[in-house]
Amino acid sequence: MIGACLSGSVQAKDEFPQFIPGITWEPLTMILSLFKRKASRNSVRAVYGAIVAAARHPKLYADWGVPDTVDGRYDMIVLHTVLVLDRLASEGRAAQDLAQGLTDEVFADMDRSLREMGVGDLSVGKKVRRMAEVFYGRVQAYSGALKSGDSAALAEALYRNVFAGTGSRDGSGLLADHALRLRRHLHERPIGPILSGEIDFPDP
Repeated sequence: MIGACLSGSVQAKDEFPQFIPGITWEPLTMILSLFKRKASRNSVRAVYGAIVAAARHPKLYADWGVPDTVDGRYDMIVLHTVLVLDRLASEGRAAQDLAQGLTDEVFADMDRSLREMGVGDLSVGKKVRRMAEVFYGRVQAYSGALKSGDSAALAEALYRNVFAGTGSRDGSGLLADHALRLRRHLHERPIGPILSGEIDFPDP
C-alpha cells in the first residue's frame, strides 16, 4: 500500500478577490473538500500499510511463537492497530477521523482477504462481524495495561488471546514488552506526521 498526503495552503474564502468574474465559491469549496478527503484516504492507507508490515515481522512468529495462521496474523494486525488508536485517542478531531478511517480500513481489508481466500458472499458478512467482535474485545483487553504500562497484565491478556492460553509464556512476555516499547515510541512522535500517514514501528 502506498499512502501520500496532499499538502499546501489555500486562502480562506474571504481572502479571495471578490472581483474575479465567473467564479462562485461553491465549486471551489467542493474541490477543496475532495482534496481533503483524498488526503485523508491516503493517510489511512499509509498508516494501515505500516501496521500490516509491522504485523508481518518474521520474529513475531519464528522466535516469539505467535501462531503463523490467519488468526495469528490478524491478532498482530489488531495489536498494532490498537497501539495506533491509543496514540490518536488523546488528540483532536483530525486524529479521531483518522482513527475511524483506520478502523474501517481494517474491516474492509478483512472483507477483501476473505473473498480472495474463496469465502462465499453469504459467509463473508458473518466472518467479518466475528472479526469485529474479536477486534473490540482485544481493544478492551489491552488498553488498560497499555495505558498503565503494566507489562505483566498485558502479557497475561496476550497469552489468553494470541496464544490461546497454551504453551510457554515467554512469547507473550516478549510481545508485551515490545508493545509497550512501541507505545512509548509512538507517543514520543508528533501527531502531525502521523496524521499525514508517516508512521514507523521499530523492529522487535
